[in-house]
Parts: sequence; C-alpha cells; structure tokens
Amino acid sequence: MRPFAAWQVIQAMSTDLHGMGAAAAPTPPAFDVTVVLPTYNERDNICDLIDAIWRELESLGWRFEILVVDDDSPDGTAAVVRARFGAVDGCAPRAEDAAQADQAVRLCVRTADKGLAKSIRHGLELARGQTLVVMDTDFNHDPAMIPQMVDLLRYYDLVIGSRFVMRGGMEDALRYRYSQFYNVFIRALLHTQIQDNLSGFFAVRRDRLFELQPLFSRIFYGYGDYFIRLLLLAWRSNWKILEVPVFYILRRHGDSKTGFWRIFRDYTAAVLRLRLFGL
Repeated sequence: MRPFAAWQVIQAMSTDLHGMGAAAAPTPPAFDVTVVLPTYNERDNICDLIDAIWRELESLGWRFEILVVDDDSPDGTAAVVRARFGAVDGCAPRAEDAAQADQAVRLCVRTADKGLAKSIRHGLELARGQTLVVMDTDFNHDPAMIPQMVDLLRYYDLVIGSRFVMRGGMEDALRYRYSQFYNVFIRALLHTQIQDNLSGFFAVRRDRLFELQPLFSRIFYGYGDYFIRLLLLAWRSNWKILEVPVFYILRRHGDSKTGFWRIFRDYTAAVLRLRLFGL
C-alpha cells in the first residue's frame, strides 16, 4: 500500500472507509487527543511549546491532554513544567484525574531505562487519548499541524508530518539534502514508498497502534530509528498512511542531543538489520 501525499486528501475522502471498523480499545479513552512530548534538557523550550499546543487545541472542542515524559533532565525541565502548569503526576494515571477537566498537563519523570524511543513508548502506554500524537520538543515540529493531522485520522490510521512531500522542507538546507538522500536509501532497502522515515512527528489511532503492542519491545529502542521500525511494520500491516507537508525550523533554544556520525551509524545498522532479519 502506498502513502498519500497531501494533494490526494480530497480524493481519499470519497473512498471506502472500511478500515474504520477496527476493534476499539478495552476501556474508553478519557480524552480525544493525547500529545506525547519526550524531553531531555528542554527547559527553555518546553513551556512555550505546551502553550503553543494548548492554543491550537483549546478552541476545537476536543478533550485533550499534554503528557511530558522527561528523562530526569539535569537542567530542570520537569521543575519548570510543574511550576508553570501545576502538572499532575503522569506516571500513574487514575480515572478520577481524567474526569476533573477537559484539558490537562501531565508530567512523568523517568529515572531508569532512559532513551528517546523508550520514553515515547512509555508515554504512549500512559496516554489516555483516542488519538495519539508524538512530536519533538525543540520546535522542529509545528504545533499548528496537530489539528489537521488529528482530523485526517477519520480517514487514515497513521498521519506523518513529512519534509519530503510537496511544500515540505527544512530551514537547514544541508541537513534537508542529507535526510532526503538517506530516505532514498531506506526506501530502496526496505521496499516501501514512505517519503520521510525519520520524521518522528505523527498522529496515530490508538486502536491501530495497540494492535502492535506485542511487538513494542522490538520497535521502541534506540533513538529515532524506532520510527523506521514502526513505519515498516505499519506499511507491511497495510495501514492507511498519509504524509502531510511540514517545514522544520531551526531549534529555538539549547543544543541538539544528536551527533551526525553516531546517528548515521546507528540508523544504518538499524536499516540493515531490518533488511536482513526483519523485526
């Protein structure tokens, strides 16, 4: 199955919606949308990002929660979230918490088994939304895209914010070219047509995602390479996948946690492992 570029949305809306009949989650989710924000040393970005997400979602009539999953950042990321938003404990969700408000900011601080992919898995498993959104916390990913991505899940199982479909792009032109060529390499080896396997900005239907839960330990490890594995499994499971254009701006504050050559090495090893051995 091929993912759709954004210009194909109108056509897709008129097609058969037989895929919407998947089994529901055992317990009705308390929220319409959960936005999962994995953080490490994002003190200077996180509060502005939460404010921006809140502005985008609060007028839409959705019940939503913003879940910050922090890997015990030494810069005090968790402390500023608590101070600014009075964030409730997100590590132990309770039914009574969900009934208190239509919106919530939750914080879960992880002190063991750290890492981006494992933080994202932890956040997804704690999330109480029918729709789940994952995004970076350095403003690479535009909060203004969330409503569109969530709305399109009426017709798709997974919506990806993609730099490599029409009108997508990056402010950093050199990094854009490197990422574009690397995605060609991924598609050639894994035989998919997904344009942006490295995005990490996505919205997914809860019921669809948790069909894969028995394989979570084989998906969510390492760094951003988890997304390559997740997309490959979604593709081979015949999910309805849509890529919408996004434009990455430069990080507002702080330094990147990734080194080019380490990421290149780890991602290449992950792709080769998938090609040779699968999941």
